Amino acid sequence: MKKNLFWIFVVLFFASLACSLGQTPVEQTAPSLPPVSPTDDIFPATSVALPPPADPGAVIQPDDLIYLGAFRLPGESGNSSWDYSGRGLTYYPNGDPNGGEDGFPGSLFGVGHDQQQFVSEISIPVPVISQNMQELNSAETLQPFADITGGMFGETEIPRLGLQYLPDPENPSGGRLYFVHGQHFQDFEPSHGSSGLDLGNPQPAGPWIFDGYTNYVTSDYVFEIPENWAAAIPGVPRLATGRFREGVWGGRGPTLFAYNPSPDGNGLQAITPLLLYGTQQPGLTDIVSDENTQMAGYLEDDSWWGGAWLTRGENSAVIFVGTKALGRSWYGFANGVIWEYDCAEKNPPTCPEVPEWPYENRGYWAEDYQPQIIFFNPAELTSVANGQMETWLPQPYASLDLSATFFNPEINLADYKTDLAGAVAYDRERGLLYIIERLADEYKSVIHVWRIR
Repeated sequence: MKKNLFWIFVVLFFASLACSLGQTPVEQTAPSLPPVSPTDDIFPATSVALPPPADPGAVIQPDDLIYLGAFRLPGESGNSSWDYSGRGLTYYPNGDPNGGEDGFPGSLFGVGHDQQQFVSEISIPVPVISQNMQELNSAETLQPFADITGGMFGETEIPRLGLQYLPDPENPSGGRLYFVHGQHFQDFEPSHGSSGLDLGNPQPAGPWIFDGYTNYVTSDYVFEIPENWAAAIPGVPRLATGRFREGVWGGRGPTLFAYNPSPDGNGLQAITPLLLYGTQQPGLTDIVSDENTQMAGYLEDDSWWGGAWLTRGENSAVIFVGTKALGRSWYGFANGVIWEYDCAEKNPPTCPEVPEWPYENRGYWAEDYQPQIIFFNPAELTSVANGQMETWLPQPYASLDLSATFFNPEINLADYKTDLAGAVAYDRERGLLYIIERLADEYKSVIHVWRIR
């Protein structure tokens, strides 16, 4: 009898999550506000109401995120720019040593133009709350764009580059940038590496292969695992990496794996799954999944671009940031024309005509999109790491719609804007969260800032 009641509860829990995450949002218009100090709570966080985790007092809730404003990115440098940027971002606490008097010390390393994937270091100006782009402060270039990979991956199609700074335990003022590289079509290719902090002489190491797992679940974002949580995972790994591949090739939700660079700097170790909505069969490029192993509210055209392991006081959360598909979803063209998988095999073929630009790209589409943060309980992910939960059982306990704070939270195919929210960086000491909004300042990205209570 108890077993039956347990499964009834699970079904009701997942059904509630699916209903909450899948709701079409009410259209919001962000107010036009003058610049204010970073401590003013002008945009209180609003969230989708979802069932809390087992210990809700231990997790960071969406209402704990206080919006501080945004800042603009600088101009071109090093033969690249911030146009069409947003793939990778990481916080460096020792950067810009003379810039901390405004309350935003340190610097950001970020990935520029999507097709080049070069990295630049910038200062962090005081964010401003305003819907007038001209009122925002601008970051300054500290190190111009450079290729930190040394060209080790060659030419790739629709590339991506995740980025995370990790200090050197034996030299707190040192450390390295750890990166992960991916592309549109992959199988089991080397994807991870690292570089020094001097972009003029990055001295890259790698590439290293993520043993046993397809690139469709490992080769996009990377972020730090805080020390106290790393101690709860076998091998005490300090980095987490993953990818969300549109469609079902990478499973039915964002993925996450813990790992450590090997001590000799020539590989990876302590690889441990934390989140995978499906199963990896040996040698198969695609993850095996079905409706029983999917994230609640999953749609094929979801797009999760970054994440962070947040800690603040006794509370914590693992978040993913991206563009959530809403409403009806289909495979075909953005104007609603459906392309059946077997249309070319029929006699006669039933494939529709390809629409004119800008609707000619075939893929997964949805009725509407929303920039979102989804929140996971880290305790569930460590349970997965220790073999106490299946990799597809953790579910988001809340989500946060970023539309009210974004400048232009709309897809624009004519400008090749198919994603709204980009990469993430986190200043753990001060609880400052940095999130990229893509193509907000004409073709450049803008960085939004939140403080966690």
